[in-house]
Amino acid sequence: MTQHSAASLGAFFAPRAIAVIGASDNPTRIGGRPVDFCKAAGFDGPIYPVNPTRDTVQGLKAWADIEAIEGEVDLAVLAIPAARAEDTLEACGRKGVKAAVIFSAGFSEVGEEGRAAQNRLLAIAARYGMRILGPNCLGCYSSASGACATFTTGLEGGMPRRGGIGLITQSGAYGTHLLSMAKARRLGVAGWVSTGNEADISVAECLEYMVEQPEITAIGMYMEGVNDAPRLIRALSRARDLRKPVAIIKVGASEVGAAAVQSHTASLAGSDASFQAVIEQYGAVRAMTTEEMFDTLYAASVAPMPKGKRLGILTVSGGAGVLMADAAELRGMQVPPMPEASVSKLLERNPFASPRNPVDITAHALNDFDLIPENLAEMMRTGGYDAYTGFFTSWTSSPVIGPKLRDVLLQTLKGAELPFAVIGLFNDEQATAYEDQGLLTFADPSRAVTALATMAQLAEGFDRGAEGAPPVIDDTDLTGTPTDEAGAKTRLAEAGIPILPERVVGTADEAAAAAQEMGLPVVLKIVSPDIAHKTEVGGVALNLGDAKAVRDEARRMLTDIPTLCPGARIMGILVSPMAGAGVELIVGTQRDPVMGPMVMVGLGGVLTEVLEDVALAHAPVSEAQALQMLARLRGAKLLDGYRGEQPVDRAAIASVIARLSVLAAANADTIDSIEINPLLARPEGAVALDALILPVAAQDVPQDGKDKT
Repeated sequence: MTQHSAASLGAFFAPRAIAVIGASDNPTRIGGRPVDFCKAAGFDGPIYPVNPTRDTVQGLKAWADIEAIEGEVDLAVLAIPAARAEDTLEACGRKGVKAAVIFSAGFSEVGEEGRAAQNRLLAIAARYGMRILGPNCLGCYSSASGACATFTTGLEGGMPRRGGIGLITQSGAYGTHLLSMAKARRLGVAGWVSTGNEADISVAECLEYMVEQPEITAIGMYMEGVNDAPRLIRALSRARDLRKPVAIIKVGASEVGAAAVQSHTASLAGSDASFQAVIEQYGAVRAMTTEEMFDTLYAASVAPMPKGKRLGILTVSGGAGVLMADAAELRGMQVPPMPEASVSKLLERNPFASPRNPVDITAHALNDFDLIPENLAEMMRTGGYDAYTGFFTSWTSSPVIGPKLRDVLLQTLKGAELPFAVIGLFNDEQATAYEDQGLLTFADPSRAVTALATMAQLAEGFDRGAEGAPPVIDDTDLTGTPTDEAGAKTRLAEAGIPILPERVVGTADEAAAAAQEMGLPVVLKIVSPDIAHKTEVGGVALNLGDAKAVRDEARRMLTDIPTLCPGARIMGILVSPMAGAGVELIVGTQRDPVMGPMVMVGLGGVLTEVLEDVALAHAPVSEAQALQMLARLRGAKLLDGYRGEQPVDRAAIASVIARLSVLAAANADTIDSIEINPLLARPEGAVALDALILPVAAQDVPQDGKDKT
């Protein structure tokens, strides 16, 4: 597919003239809705209804066909049966139409015949340099231009409030639900688009376009699949650079790599895990519910971003304070206590209080209202908090207390540039009065904390930025690398990844001689491109302390393993010194079929799949990003020394992760996975004790010499 500039989507969102082909005089019908909506939204360009059976449509002159229109047309809306789509699109091309929204269903979603018809539409569009949204889509809407190339019921009863939120959806019906929810929640919408079959334009390209629009300040996406991962990653990276919040709902989680059982990495890096890693890596957030996504978009469109994760909680209810503190801990926020001097000061002023954080003023504030601004001011002066919640129950909606509360909060927070969520009960007018001043309103304390935590997560992602460049490796081509351990480790060593001195031998006597030369004790391992998990067939012997033990184990391997694995090629025995103590990790890469090359690090070596403590990132990564991956591991403290052990060399681990990621990215089309398992991390340096490199077709190679079918 041709890669167009996302700027070409401007013809959908800011067209100078719109033609509606299949226009109906009935504004409730699919062909009538775009005309009616454009009129209601105040589209300031000409609207050309195309209907050969009518002279007028909804008070506008009707045209017999697109080519009969007197004037240029930027955007055509095709509200016609699928059977007429090809001829109509051809006519649009001859007319010079820049973009077409195709409502018609009956294309790739119905099978091969429909897919062939869809491809013919693409060919027509390519011939004329025209862009297609759909087919089988609900179209798009722009509040700035008033262009409504859609039949969604989400625009019935009036347009959404104008604002800075962009909404992108792969589902038409659920996209309508999102637009309707945005209206119900009084959120300001700048643009909305439903992509349908994505024959041409994907959600990734829509994101790329919206990110560059200055009027769009936050973007929500509903996704069922990723059709253009490189573009999605590019758009997310750009959003991070511009500090534009992106919240994504992604459904349809699936595991990938079930056939690639030769690699531990494959079973740990599924498509959904890879998608999640990309979201985190590029500074977006993934919402698990629609409510959570809208809370994020709402918070981002109203309040400033927090500068950290320290939450100050002001409350008139001890129970609500505990509830919010629990929610904060669950969401990764910190609730540090107030300084003792401040606690004493506030207690002296109000002995009924519990002013540690949560700072509980109690209902005594009804008798002494100055306690609210005094406690909040002290929290801001000495607490060092990055965000605040204030729980005031129904006081916010009280005709007596409500206006007074709002005034003292706004006065105390004036110039603070910190997010503050006011929690209570509000009608629309009361909520708007707070929101117009940059304060958030919530009825549910837990949702308020979650929204602030998500804001903090976004800010943290923005601040991380690109974090340096990946390392430079002179030769990254892994084509022809042997798939056995010895060959893989040799190639990794050439890329700057440390390995132990070792030797491949062919006989038991050669093994004994090699062991004595390099120094006992040693490790023996069978070398075969067809045996991935050597321990399962007795292909590993550890801590052999004398020549006889080495000779006996080598003879056993060379005799028994060919019988256990009759189809396996035996290349010899690897003799290596014992590595000593350290922390075992797995570092690997996996070619995800959707997201592309991913790099993974996990604790546990051979126990990684049991512990399931891994961190993923899209390759390549810098050493700084690799250090962030290590920090995300639940067992990261093991790297800093445990029960008297010395800390390991995190920088050395990060170097291995980054170098492996560069190799994966450079060989994304030919290498399925690269794995170091274990990587032994020591106080000084790290060393690869075992390695595996699998080409893309390696899924079909029998495991341990056995037919997997």
